[in-house]
Amino acid sequence: MEKTAGRRVQRLDVDDRGVAFSASEDAPVDVLFGGKRVFSFWLLRDTEGRGAQRLMPWPPVLRKFLDGTVDVALADPATGEELASTTAVLGSGEGEVRVVDADGNPMGLDKSMRLSRLFGDQDSDQTAPLLDSMETVIEVLEAAGVKPFVAYGTLLGAVRQGDFIGHDSDADLGYVSAATTPVDAIVESMQLQRRIERMGYPVDRYSGMGFKVSVAEADGTRRGLDVFGGFMLDDTLYLMGEVGAPFRREWLYPRSEVTLAGRTFPSPAEPDHLLVAMYGPSWRVPDPAFKFTTPDSTHRRLNGWFRGMRSGLDERWTAHREGRRTGTGAKPSALARHVAAQHPDAGLVVDLGCGAGGDTRWFSAQGFRAVGLDHFPPSLRMAMRQTEAKGLDTEFMWCNFGDLRSTLATGADLVRRPGPRVLMAHHLLDGATPLAREGVLRIAKMLARDTGTLYLQYCTAQTDFAEERGLRALATEDVRALVEAVGGKVVDLTRLTEEQAGFAGGAAAAVVSIDRMAVSWTR
Repeated sequence: MEKTAGRRVQRLDVDDRGVAFSASEDAPVDVLFGGKRVFSFWLLRDTEGRGAQRLMPWPPVLRKFLDGTVDVALADPATGEELASTTAVLGSGEGEVRVVDADGNPMGLDKSMRLSRLFGDQDSDQTAPLLDSMETVIEVLEAAGVKPFVAYGTLLGAVRQGDFIGHDSDADLGYVSAATTPVDAIVESMQLQRRIERMGYPVDRYSGMGFKVSVAEADGTRRGLDVFGGFMLDDTLYLMGEVGAPFRREWLYPRSEVTLAGRTFPSPAEPDHLLVAMYGPSWRVPDPAFKFTTPDSTHRRLNGWFRGMRSGLDERWTAHREGRRTGTGAKPSALARHVAAQHPDAGLVVDLGCGAGGDTRWFSAQGFRAVGLDHFPPSLRMAMRQTEAKGLDTEFMWCNFGDLRSTLATGADLVRRPGPRVLMAHHLLDGATPLAREGVLRIAKMLARDTGTLYLQYCTAQTDFAEERGLRALATEDVRALVEAVGGKVVDLTRLTEEQAGFAGGAAAAVVSIDRMAVSWTR
């Protein structure tokens, strides 16, 4: 039977779809299974309307656990007060729902919705090796001449409660380089990484100024220790992890100290200022579903300086980990067949955003010289393996359309190939960022100029097909404006239903919801 406390949450229903309820105000809540937190969300921000209720669909990574009976509650993260509770019967309803690893250890989702062993489920003996490693890494960094401090969630937990945050899953250190240019700061970060590796720690680098040290805890759990570098430009602090804020150097140095899990660690001189830059003025209020909102200008600057051609990969990796559906139907696609029929004498076919390469291989099998471009490594590896297995002469290249250097370098390579060149982007624009859309049209202009043609297919309505694949509907006139902004001309435009576009069985099959656009740069 459903129980509710207060007026914030009413009518709690839990089934195989997710968590449904009524709420009129937005606030974060914890989802508890049998009294233990499993994940968190905001009542309005993260949910969708379903009649008179809101629905929070189950995170994909949890679905494999959701078979049995479980007591589910929504609780206030700040006070622990249960706002509503009910007993749910999920899947077959047999047995008890338990979110645990292979050894029976409890697991939960952190703020990034990653399934992990969380600090709140571990005791001090289990986290002691991580604390030891933090002290060692700090000593190594200090010996190299930098002045590190605890940062992000680790600093937040230390200042707010003197311990790790229960819903967190890794530890964070930061430092501000004395370098005055991004290149010098990157060189310094590389040198720091090598020093730490010589201590025997495995290290994974994910940007020019950020790397993760892998630490084994007492129970064998691998825990990440992130080291974020930054530097001051005029009166602005740029710190990897998405900080770009007006700042005073005296707020950082000389360092002060904080207590974390009974040990003393260095912190910024005035940690409140850094916490405001990281989490906003409400940082003192617990929010286990916190989402960073970085200004586009800061994001682009950090990408350009330190992430280079990796920009945009985080979103793809998140979708990959969560098992989200990203494919766009059987291959060859109807668009590929259309392109082949329109250009039987094409000298080169370029499949932009080729994914696992189904269309690209089909072009090769039809006798075309074909190249597939994508920026997600697992997709490219799969494309290459399948191509080798089929004995086809299909080429795949890595290209990040959201990075100017990548698109220009790839375009310069392909423009030397004999033409005429034909390009296709099968539901690439509606799955890309605005910056990546510009990159798609930039490389298309380089390759299709004078003798080539670009074919675009994208959703114009937010149907179930688009929602399931994470596609964002685009207005025809907005796409036309993008094309014209780079000197292109729309030479053909066909509006299709999902069925006509080759997606049989779609719920909106009879509704026109897809554009197929041909673009030329003929002088």
